[in-house]
Amino acid sequence: MRVARQIEQLSKAQLTEIAHPALYGLDETHLVQFEQFLLTSATATAFKKMQQQAQSDGINIQICSAYRNFERQMAIWNSKAQGKRPLLDINNNPVHFANLTDEQLVDAILCWSALPGASRHHWGTDIDVFDANNISKAELQLVTAEYIDNGPCALLAQWLVDNAARFGFYLPYQPDQSGVSPEAWHISYYPESSLFLSQYRAESLRLLLSQAEITLQSALLKQLDKLVEHYVFYVASAPKSSNK
Repeated sequence: MRVARQIEQLSKAQLTEIAHPALYGLDETHLVQFEQFLLTSATATAFKKMQQQAQSDGINIQICSAYRNFERQMAIWNSKAQGKRPLLDINNNPVHFANLTDEQLVDAILCWSALPGASRHHWGTDIDVFDANNISKAELQLVTAEYIDNGPCALLAQWLVDNAARFGFYLPYQPDQSGVSPEAWHISYYPESSLFLSQYRAESLRLLLSQAEITLQSALLKQLDKLVEHYVFYVASAPKSSNK
């Protein structure tokens, strides 16, 4: 098991208490290389098929983000919690860091960034995508405006709504169906991610965060069960079956 450097202080006894460590970004041995990303083998195979079909429909689906381990997610979290990265509200407007209580800061970060150990990007089944025919990865900001109306990825967004389930993918973060702001770019390979979600445990995350060097630790642990329920388990329902 490959454990992030930030949590090496966890004892072997404590780590054995964590069932399915891959769910928390602690193990990537189940993943394979796909281009410069890591995915589960089944996710990579399904995505390649979907990518080929989209290409024939004039859409160039490319990945901009896939697997991230616990350490990487915690670096993102700590940067935002320490005011080193900008915060945005649900409408993509700036949030003023200095005016927030610890609890408000937690909520502001979770609007767009997952809690370390609670990101679906830990699983290798979830990816962020864009249409490389219309925008480069360097230009991409992953904001709603890029995926609606005349945005460069608007055709891709509609194509995913119409076709993603044929290949085993769906959008877990939909309007009024999840605790996370809607993300038209985030797709999940649900034959595997649904199983991973069912195996997820808040107590394992509590163990990790209690030992990790994470900013806002006290505020997080105080309300962790509520946060897990709202930001991990509250997602749009996956399709019942796949026609891929």
